[in-house]
Amino acid sequence: MARKRTAKKKVARRSGRTAASRAGKGTTGKRTTGKRVPGEPRRETARSMAARQREISVSEFFTKNRHLLGFDSPTKALLTSIKEAVDNSLDACEEAGILPDLEVEILPAGENRYRIVVTDNGPGIVKAQIPKIFGKLLYGSKFHRLRQSRGQQGIGISAAGMYGQLTTGKPIVIESRIGKRRKAHRYELVIDTQRNEPVVKRDTEVGWEAAHGTRVEIELEGVHKRGRHGVETYLRQTALANPHVEIRYAGPGEEPQLFQRASRELPVEAREIRPHPYGVEVGLLMRMLKESPSRRLQGFFQREFSRVGPKTATAIVEGAGLKPTTSPRRVTPEAAERLIASVRETRIPAPPTDCLSPIGEERILASLREQIAADFYAATTRSPAVYRGNPFQVEVGIAWGGELTADDLASVYRYANRVPLLYQQGACALYKSVLGTNWRGYGLAQSRGALPTGPLMVMAHVASVWVPFTSESKEAVAGYDEIVKEARLALQQVGRKLGRFLKRGQRERDAARKRAYIEKYIPHVGIALREILGLSERQERKVVDTLTGTLERSRKG
Repeated sequence: MARKRTAKKKVARRSGRTAASRAGKGTTGKRTTGKRVPGEPRRETARSMAARQREISVSEFFTKNRHLLGFDSPTKALLTSIKEAVDNSLDACEEAGILPDLEVEILPAGENRYRIVVTDNGPGIVKAQIPKIFGKLLYGSKFHRLRQSRGQQGIGISAAGMYGQLTTGKPIVIESRIGKRRKAHRYELVIDTQRNEPVVKRDTEVGWEAAHGTRVEIELEGVHKRGRHGVETYLRQTALANPHVEIRYAGPGEEPQLFQRASRELPVEAREIRPHPYGVEVGLLMRMLKESPSRRLQGFFQREFSRVGPKTATAIVEGAGLKPTTSPRRVTPEAAERLIASVRETRIPAPPTDCLSPIGEERILASLREQIAADFYAATTRSPAVYRGNPFQVEVGIAWGGELTADDLASVYRYANRVPLLYQQGACALYKSVLGTNWRGYGLAQSRGALPTGPLMVMAHVASVWVPFTSESKEAVAGYDEIVKEARLALQQVGRKLGRFLKRGQRERDAARKRAYIEKYIPHVGIALREILGLSERQERKVVDTLTGTLERSRKG
């Protein structure tokens, strides 16, 4: 009887667990599916998550991530806003063949609030384009062009206006005139960040004395400081890399300054080129194949790329196992990968370099002499090189002695397409190249892993159709091996010139010291000769004059 009762209990327990599992409960009796049990945390469903998902505009993204564009502190935000306006002005003037005259003002507008004003004598902006240029991120004419320019992405000036709008609620104000017979237009606009579209608050006609130009005014929250990261330093370095520019600057509580142009010659015009096959990847190649009007694959490569002739195009196509007459639109992703592999194995000449506009050795030297009082100057412009199919050039200029500080570490000015880079120095390939150069071999004092000590200023410039920056804020050049190599070679070239100057100076100082000793003892030699030989005072003076004249002739010789 006891065994029967035990068996019945086991059956009852098994049937209870089965019933609980059918009811959606586990062994503990808690519900595992179905409706939420009171006290349990609420869980999302696919429908509830889908209901909250929506498209994010680029303006909305950068509103929450403005540090990516260089607006991560009030001090940096003020400088970045001025930098973006100045870059746009310089690009516009140069494209129109106009010697740039810029005016930069910083006016107090409250506690930690300033109104920045940048005015240029450029060609002006067509009325219909003003709202889009200043009120829409990722809108511009330079992104798809392979030629050297300061701006590329169409973000900078509109992001500066967006920052002013976020911190003060004030619209960006633009005045522009495109010719003597046209009225100047004044826009006040803000950015609709959810739609990435400009909203015009006011559009009026205003008087403008000059025949053409543009004036940009932004009120923003910022901190104005002087020093290494100040606006004055940025403008001084801008004038150094752009000797054809004249800048008038008026800061709050400061005396107005004028950075005069050192040359009236505009930079060589950079011409647009087609992409080089070495810089194309599979995804981009597929898009180009679908959009190309060419009917044959051979013609596609000749039409869409630089430095590709009939023989080279045929070699690329046949190397991928395709026919030259194949339609570009019929190329599959697998075939595109074979085409990229064939490109890598085909010897193709380097891309043309007339898309670059370097400063040039003569202009660098003229600018250094205009801006810096020193004893020695040297400069070099390397021949064009290529990284990932993109042509680039590295230039270096140095100044030594004079008013430069002798006891501090050397100063390093970094530039990309003539634009000063003031932040993220330690992450920049140009700075690392200066740091890694053995300056001791050129007669300078240098501790291990540090900059040389002495009255030295180094400016390093990279010019390219597409500068590889480390971030969207464009403050440091990425360490591509090709760029590092060219920078190192350029620094070594100017370093050798500096070494010869310092050695020559040391020899001259040694010779001067020896002459000083001889000059000191010549009168004593005359006295000794008079006593030994019994010379008269007149004869003694004659001997002294003869020895002094001989010493002077040896110095001149």
